[in-house]
Amino acid sequence: MPRSDDAPDPSADGGAAGRRARRPRLWPELLLIAICYACYSMVRNLVPADHATAAHRAQEILALEYQLNLDIEYALNRLFVDNAWLAIPANYFYATMHFAVTTGVLVWLYIRHPDRYTTYRTVLFATTMVGLVGFWLYPLAPPRMLPGFTDTVISFGTWGIYGSSPMASMSNQYAAMPSMHTAWALWCAVAVIGVAGRRRPWTMPAAALYPTVTVFVIMGTANHFLLDAVGGAAALACGFALRHGAFRAFSVVLPARAGSQSSTP
Repeated sequence: MPRSDDAPDPSADGGAAGRRARRPRLWPELLLIAICYACYSMVRNLVPADHATAAHRAQEILALEYQLNLDIEYALNRLFVDNAWLAIPANYFYATMHFAVTTGVLVWLYIRHPDRYTTYRTVLFATTMVGLVGFWLYPLAPPRMLPGFTDTVISFGTWGIYGSSPMASMSNQYAAMPSMHTAWALWCAVAVIGVAGRRRPWTMPAAALYPTVTVFVIMGTANHFLLDAVGGAAALACGFALRHGAFRAFSVVLPARAGSQSSTP
C-alpha cells in the first residue's frame, strides 16, 4: 500500500524514529570523551620534536605549494598583520572556537538527535586518531616558525594556544599536519548539514561558513599551510571510512555469531 504524503517519515531526522532512539548514558559518554581527549593530548605531545626536520619539511611544503600556485599563506599573514581588527579576533577564534563549536555540536546531537549522535561521535574520534598518526609520522613546523612569517599572537600580544602564550610549552608545536582545526570544523559542518540541512535549509550555508572561516584563520595567523587544511579534510574522509568499515564488519560478524548460537542444540 503506498504511503500517504501526510504520514510521518520515520527515517526523517527528528521524526518518530529519532525521538524514540535510545540516548546513550551521559556519564559513560563523558568519561569516554575525557579519556579519548586525554589520550589524544598525551600522544600528540609525544610526537618527536626535531625542529630542524620539522622546519625543513615546512620549506618543502612551501616549495610544493609554490609549484602548484597554492602558496597564499604569506599574503594572508601580511593581511592579518596589517589589520589588527582582523588579526586580534582571529587569534581568539583560533584559540577557542575549535573546542567550543565542536563541543556544542556534540551536545546538540546528544540532546536533540540521539539517533545520529553515536555515528558522528565515532567519526570524530576516528578522525582524531588519524590525525595523531599524521602528527607522529610527519612532524611539521607551522608557517609562523619560518623566516618572513609573523606570529600574530606575539605581534598583537593576545592570548592564544600556541606562539608565546603560556600554553605553548604544554602543546607540541610540530603537530600541524593534518590540521585538526580544519578536520573538526568540517566535521561540525557535515554533522549539522547531514542532520538538519534537509529540514532547515538555512543551516547549510551557515554550517559551511564555519570551516571556510577556520581555514582562512589558520593561514592568516600563520598556524597552518593550505596543504595542512587539505590533510585535515583527508583525515575526516578517513574517519568516515573507518567508521563505516567498522560498522560493516560488526554487521557481518554479529549476525554470524547469532546464527551459530541459535543452531547450537
